[in-house]
Amino acid sequence: MAAVSGLMRRPLEQVSGLLRRRFHRTAPAALQVTVREAINQGMDEELERDEKVFLLGEEVAQYDGAYKVSRGLWKKYGDKRIIDTPISEMGFAGIAVGAAMAGLRPICEFMTFNFSMQAIDQVINSAAKTYYMSGGLQPVPIVFRGPNGASAGVAAQHSQCFAAWYGHCPGLKVVSPWNSEDAKGLIKSAIRDNNPVVVLENELMYGVPFEFPSEAQSKDFLIPIGKAKIERQGTHITVVAHSRPVGHCLEAATVLSKEGIECEVINMRTIRPMDIETIEASVMKTNHLITVEGGWPQFGVGAEICARIMEGPAFNFLDAPAVRVTGADVPMPYAKILEDNSVPQVKDIIFAIKKTLNI
Repeated sequence: MAAVSGLMRRPLEQVSGLLRRRFHRTAPAALQVTVREAINQGMDEELERDEKVFLLGEEVAQYDGAYKVSRGLWKKYGDKRIIDTPISEMGFAGIAVGAAMAGLRPICEFMTFNFSMQAIDQVINSAAKTYYMSGGLQPVPIVFRGPNGASAGVAAQHSQCFAAWYGHCPGLKVVSPWNSEDAKGLIKSAIRDNNPVVVLENELMYGVPFEFPSEAQSKDFLIPIGKAKIERQGTHITVVAHSRPVGHCLEAATVLSKEGIECEVINMRTIRPMDIETIEASVMKTNHLITVEGGWPQFGVGAEICARIMEGPAFNFLDAPAVRVTGADVPMPYAKILEDNSVPQVKDIIFAIKKTLNI
């Protein structure tokens, strides 16, 4: 009775608060965006932002792109800015380079980077060298983009990784996104850059959804070219990768963490200029290094990382030789079982890590 009388004395607002039902609120689900959608969004925002930007390539317009990366852009921007080209890489890459020299900002799509071999004279001799040869008077603000590296079941002539090929050339910037955040931030930075930028995407990643942080949804979101990202902190070994193998490295790190091995996984994001400082700092902490890439071993990205570590301050911190995990040193086979054994798998990364740590 005393409790009831006490309740009667409280203000009406307090009583209604006591009687009101309480609901538990869950956090809203994170936005999921595929790599394909992220690249599309990045190009759309830059086309809208700057009328000098245009896209050209095989089937990019009316067909929405061979991999649907340019879906909807032709309907929105029309024939003058989304341009279907003949099947002539040397021709349309040359048109794009000339347009860049004239002050436009072309995005030149190769249906696959294997076809960029048809246009490599334009990429290297016309785009990469002109700023230097003109004494800094003639910039060439162009983006060369498209899928790179091994896909599935497309054999030797459609499965090469060109990270080392283009990363070798002064005058080019080369980026290699892994997830949706990378893809959007790097394509936007590439389009705004005054130098020729090669954007090496991956066909097998186009349809993969990733959580898309709120900052990446902004039209002002950029990822600086030349800066790597530590995807997972660790203390026992540094694992460096780019493009699709980053995901394999994170899977391997999850498996090994159950055995007490903590891997620090670095997503390179940029091949050239390489962020060697982030890798060095990590090696100085973990004292061990492995590199993972889908390309061939000789003169590859991993070989360059190992050389730079050997020549720099981090070398004296290594407790074991650095190890490379790469694609097999053969043209890509067509048979699936041989293909699987020609590109790095999670089990290969785990084996290399345990070998390096002498476990």
